[in-house]
Formats: sequence, structure tokens, C-alpha cells
Amino acid sequence: MELESLPDDVVAAIEVRDRWRRASAAGGLEFLVTDISRWAPGSTVRVAFLDGDEQLHADIAGATTQITDSCNLKLDFGHDTATGTFRRWTTADTAFAAEIRVSFDMQGYFSLVGTDSTDRTIGAGGGPVGGNPGQRSLNLGRYAVNRPAQWEGTVRHEFLHALGFHHSHQNMRGTCENEFRWDDEAGYVPTRDEDGVFVADFQGRRPGIYTYLAGEPNRWPRAKVDHNLRTEDDPDVVAGPFDPQSVMLYRFPPFFYKSNPSSCAPTGNGQSLSNGDKRGLNLLYPHTADELAGLQARADAVLQSIGAGVGTESLPESNGGNLVEAYRSRVEALAAAQTAGAD
Repeated sequence: MELESLPDDVVAAIEVRDRWRRASAAGGLEFLVTDISRWAPGSTVRVAFLDGDEQLHADIAGATTQITDSCNLKLDFGHDTATGTFRRWTTADTAFAAEIRVSFDMQGYFSLVGTDSTDRTIGAGGGPVGGNPGQRSLNLGRYAVNRPAQWEGTVRHEFLHALGFHHSHQNMRGTCENEFRWDDEAGYVPTRDEDGVFVADFQGRRPGIYTYLAGEPNRWPRAKVDHNLRTEDDPDVVAGPFDPQSVMLYRFPPFFYKSNPSSCAPTGNGQSLSNGDKRGLNLLYPHTADELAGLQARADAVLQSIGAGVGTESLPESNGGNLVEAYRSRVEALAAAQTAGAD
């Protein structure tokens, strides 16, 4: 089983940026990191493709309608009805052709979360993935060659990441942290099959998650397992109730769990958005003027606390950008969305 994961250098850049942001979060700035990670409600987020044909592009766009039908946000794929083509981007771009830049040419599936897709500090040193115009922000590996079964669910999963969602198995309100079988069964003798995958040994003792993911095809060190699977009480994440039907909950092999059936195992079909997914989308991208006004009031309160305490001189451009200016731009976008009215 190959799991979704961003490249290590991208994860490292995000961790540095987030540590800096949290260290700067004083005098009310605790709201800042969450709010600048989401797109403005009521806005249009552009999507472009690096590779793949027009039929694949049309299918991807069609699979995301469940998402946009559930929130006050538009995904614009640049569809030209006259030619049947969709928006494209290139690795030579110096200006953003789109906020979400899709590719099919790298291994595996991954997406940057929310506005990280346009954060130039991510991938600033180069590389194929990052928040710069010529870098991939979302990848659906080998879709242009051979789409997997239940491909629509994977598309929705990755696009929910791109709109600010995190994995359900890392929700601090769920049971996965205690349900996952992290370590090998007592006496396990490391045993691999012909593909390099760790399997049960000759006495039937099973590898734990750390050992299993250290083998093929993932080859993850312990720190990467922790980053991708372990639960954190993260103040930057808006976490609703744990939702076993969410498309954001992985369907792991049975031996990952201590119990069977496990309270951490998904009960949905992995294809369609759950009611919880839809509620989460409406929380991040509300429709009503009252909800938009609530976001506006919260943002204004934070800006007042910035003026009263933390000055912009303490928030440098490096390692995360000027947070105050980024937040002010979000406030302006919220105000514009409120003025335009709910749809």
C-alpha cells in the first residue's frame, strides 16, 4: 500500500514556516494561521493542468462539483467551450496561471493544503513541488496513463486538501492514535516478500506500522510516519467531530488496527463526500451574510490586537512571509465577499 505524502523538502519547509508563525502568534494572532490558510469565501480559485488530455481534465473537473456544490467557493478550470480545452500551466511559468496547479507525472498522490499552494516560501529553493508558479501543488500520479479504481474519491480527497482540509485519521477527536498498532508484535522477525514489503514472519507475527511503512513502496523513516499518521493537538487546524464516513479518512489494511472492526476504520464508500465533509466545507466557506460577518468581526478584532501589541516590524518577510499583510489581504477579501452578498 503506497500512502500519500508530500516530498520531504516541502514538508521541511512547511514545518519551518509553521514554527515561525506560531512563535509570532501573540496578542490574538492565534486566529491568523488558520484564516490565512483558507481561500476567501465567495472567491474563485483557478485550477490548471500540467499534463494529461482534455477528457481527463473534464473528468477531474466533474469530480469536484460535489465540493463546490457544498460551499461558497468556485473552482475555475478555465474550460473553453468552443475548443473543449482547459487551463494549463508550465514549469517555466513565472506568474501564476492558477492557484491550484495539477500534475499527473510524479509518483503517488499529494496536495499542498489551502493557500500553501501560492506560498512562495514553500519550495523556494527549487524542486518540482511548492507554492511557486512553476511548481506542482497537487499530483494525481499516473492518472494520465492508468486511473485507479475509485479515482473520483481520490480526486475529491486531494482537492479537499487544496481547500484546507486535513486527514481525518489525525483528528484529535478521533480514536486513531490509540487504535493504530504502531509497533511489531512481540518477537516479530523482520520478513519481506519478493516486492520488499514487510509481511508476517514464519510464525504469523505481524509487523507494526513503523516497520511496514519502512519497507517498499513507501520507505518512510519513523519521523515521516509520525508526521503523516500520528495525531497532534494542532492549534492551526479547525477540527470538527471525527467522521468515519469522510473521504479524508484513509482505508488502511486491517493489520494497522488493534481491533476488528476498528472505530478508526472508514465506514463510507471512499467516493462521495460525507455529510460531515459538507458541513466542514460550509464552515470554511460559508454562504450566508451572517456567517461572513462573523468572520469579518473576528478578523477585525485580531487586527486591533495587532495594532495594540505586535508591530509589523516583528514579522519579517522571510520564513513565512509578512503575516500581518497576508492577514490584512484576507480581511479585505472577506469584506468584499460580504459586500457582494451570499449566493
